[in-house]
Amino acid sequence: MNEKVRLLLVEDTKDLAAEIYDFLEAQGMEVDYAATGKQAMLLMSDHRYDVIILDIMLPDMSGIEICQFVKSTLDPTPPVLMLTARDSIQDKIVGFDAGTDDYLTKPFDSHELLIRCKALMRRQQLHKAQNVTIGELSFNDKQQVATRNGCELKLSSTSYTILRILVKAYPNAVSRREIIDKVWGDDLPDSDALRSHIYTLRQVVDKPFETEMIKTIHGIGFKLSV
Repeated sequence: MNEKVRLLLVEDTKDLAAEIYDFLEAQGMEVDYAATGKQAMLLMSDHRYDVIILDIMLPDMSGIEICQFVKSTLDPTPPVLMLTARDSIQDKIVGFDAGTDDYLTKPFDSHELLIRCKALMRRQQLHKAQNVTIGELSFNDKQQVATRNGCELKLSSTSYTILRILVKAYPNAVSRREIIDKVWGDDLPDSDALRSHIYTLRQVVDKPFETEMIKTIHGIGFKLSV
């Protein structure tokens, strides 16, 4: 990646933080470092970051709390890569519900961290574009138009909102809870509402075509796939 990028590393294990910091700087990236949630909050109030690398366990607050702050407060919202020693599905669901964009389980290779950061930055640039193309799907949020293979998709307002959530999250999965919160908030009509709307969305986006783009990720939620 040729452009200079700025990352925020939030990690309280000093040896690991120093290793990550030195590696990313050697790759030509600008890296700010925070050992606590409070320090991270102060840095985020003064600077814009392309990616936030966030440890889930910090001495003064959880990475989940910080991730929720990032996603609800910062504009533009940077992608969050969460570092964790926990690799259970339930722990990942909690993180995705908080809005994290990706997970990396400790221990990990520094080159994998770099690859994940670059992927998140590419995705961020993708969604800054007016027209987003994902495989056969073309999505223009400004004009509120979605097409597949050149055919306009006739979507209800709820189906359009769900598709927009999936497009913004691509290539990652979105948890059921995150979709529910963004579409209905506390006013979910009934427990089967999301399932019904996903079915309706698939009837428009997938059924007329040869391949399915909307995939179910068991234990987490849904994602777009090409």
